[in-house]
Amino acid sequence: MIHNTKNYDYLIVGAGPFGSVFAYEAAKRGKRSLIIERRSSIGGNMATHKEHGINIHDFGAHIFHTDNKYIWDYINQFSEFNGYINQVIADYKGELYNLPFNMNTFHQMWGIKTPEEARNKINEQKNAAKVTGLPKNLEEQAISLIGTDIYTKLIKGYTEKQWGRKATELPSFIIRRLPVRFTYDNNYFNHRYQGVPVDGYTPIFEEMYKSDLIDVQLNTDFFSDKEKYISEFPKIIYTGMIDQFFDYKYGELEYRSVRFESETYESNNKQGNSVINYTDAEIPFTRIMEWRHFDKKGDDGYTILTKEFPQDWDRTKEAYYPINDEKNSELFKKYKKESLKIKNVIFGGRLGNYQYYDMDQVINAALKTVHREFGE
Repeated sequence: MIHNTKNYDYLIVGAGPFGSVFAYEAAKRGKRSLIIERRSSIGGNMATHKEHGINIHDFGAHIFHTDNKYIWDYINQFSEFNGYINQVIADYKGELYNLPFNMNTFHQMWGIKTPEEARNKINEQKNAAKVTGLPKNLEEQAISLIGTDIYTKLIKGYTEKQWGRKATELPSFIIRRLPVRFTYDNNYFNHRYQGVPVDGYTPIFEEMYKSDLIDVQLNTDFFSDKEKYISEFPKIIYTGMIDQFFDYKYGELEYRSVRFESETYESNNKQGNSVINYTDAEIPFTRIMEWRHFDKKGDDGYTILTKEFPQDWDRTKEAYYPINDEKNSELFKKYKKESLKIKNVIFGGRLGNYQYYDMDQVINAALKTVHREFGE
């Protein structure tokens, strides 16, 4: 079977944001691309669909947020965004707290009202815990940021569920993704530009693919005919798992996977917030999303909630989150070195680079790759 039937300039493995942006930009430069996607949908983990008029995010909540005006303007050419601000509630054994950690959280936790009181309380707990020097793990990092009470109730259980490891076994840098504020501000991301697309994310990718120079094949596995693809196409943009590309020759990189359970209710408002995190260890899921709160859209009388369950990854599951600890980072370096030897394959995206990307970061990385590829 011949795969390169139209003299394609590029084969793009994966219909997620990295590969899709590359295909769109290549088409603007007169280059023809074939995108192959193992799943039955485009958009990678950003894929969405509609039920009862509600935009459902198929692979967990995706809120676009960035301080980069160029990237914000870039994504807005494909869709209107609604300005949604993420304001998360944490549920710890029935106690409710605002996230990220801010004066509302501190008031709910301790009854204090001023930034000075909050700082004093946190410092008192840090001193009592005797956390000194550079934090050696996530637990020490968290306590050094927000004290023991908030760590115990809002960080420990959630994080250990998320990563499947004890907090003392996780690297300290993971917790830096959560800001600490001494203002009454529940804005989770604190970025200048934020929102979700008014019609969901999938139409963004449909817009990118409108060029006659882009073809898409779904339900197509690159590894079913890997050597033939490599021999037939002059250049490949590969966005799958880098260790799988090399047949796991140095061993498997570790990932975390996620599964989702959704349920429809005859209601316009079931939980009162778009995202509620469940932070105690006893509840097996990490959060529940109520999708109609993201854009206030949906048929009257219906709402859909999705529970998110972290799980161990194996080759039968989707790889969502790279585990960038020291062992995996060293293993990735071996695969990275191998990838640099292959001149007609560009490795990109979260799995190709074994790196956690926010959406703006992966689009920025794709555009940089475009500029390098075309000598701009």
